[in-house]
Amino acid sequence: MCHPVIMEYVKGKALSRRELFRGTTAASAAIVASSVVGTRPLMAQTPNRVVDLTYTLTPDFSTYFGEQQFFDADVFTYAEHSFNLKEIRVNEHIGTHIDAPLHFTDGGTSLDEVPIESLVCPLAIVDVREKADANPDAQVTPDDLTAWIAANGPIPAGACVAQNAGWQVRMCTPGFRNADDDGKMHFPGFHVEAVQMLLEETEAGGVGVDTMSIDYGISPDFAAHYRWLPANRWAVENMANLDQLPATGATLVVGAPKHQGGTGGPCRLIALV
Repeated sequence: MCHPVIMEYVKGKALSRRELFRGTTAASAAIVASSVVGTRPLMAQTPNRVVDLTYTLTPDFSTYFGEQQFFDADVFTYAEHSFNLKEIRVNEHIGTHIDAPLHFTDGGTSLDEVPIESLVCPLAIVDVREKADANPDAQVTPDDLTAWIAANGPIPAGACVAQNAGWQVRMCTPGFRNADDDGKMHFPGFHVEAVQMLLEETEAGGVGVDTMSIDYGISPDFAAHYRWLPANRWAVENMANLDQLPATGATLVVGAPKHQGGTGGPCRLIALV
């Protein structure tokens, strides 16, 4: 979700934040790496259901910049070679995918360096469908997190806190990007104050959204990305089927790729309930 032109625009905005975050990176890594073991009792021990939270990648899958970012071609076919093999070319940030800290940091943790322990974690789903229906520019706020905690208890250490804005119903329609006549997109995401609250008051290890970005569509500066990822956390975007899960009690398995120096990549998200 990061185009070179956009990166040039926001690079200067990140400089003032980097010094602040640099000192917290090591401590954050320890939290993310160690939290899963301590929270096993809060996770689904013997799941009754397995829910796929992943969209199928296709050449026409909606992308942040509106351009095709997934390509595939037949290299061998069964009819001609007695086996099938495709070659694919894919952007790291298309479809259901993970953002590594390196995506919005200078020299941060790459995808192959993200601790595997942090990719199996409790899933906390914050339902903002009602306000997203009323306003596509809605954001997950500290008030939403406070309400979730009041209803469900503390956010488990190492958890992925996911926004359910009901955006899945828009998949395969122009409403998923929801761009206006000026090309500005309108979809929900996390307010920077909400991710700040997660960093200061919880030990959450990831955030997730059922939209294309953890920042809401008309964000001018990717504030949530720049606050969350440099703290050595990860994010997942374009999550599917969140409406099939309870607010708490599910375990998320992030089947992330492992390519050297990756800033992210399409992944298979699985929930155990």
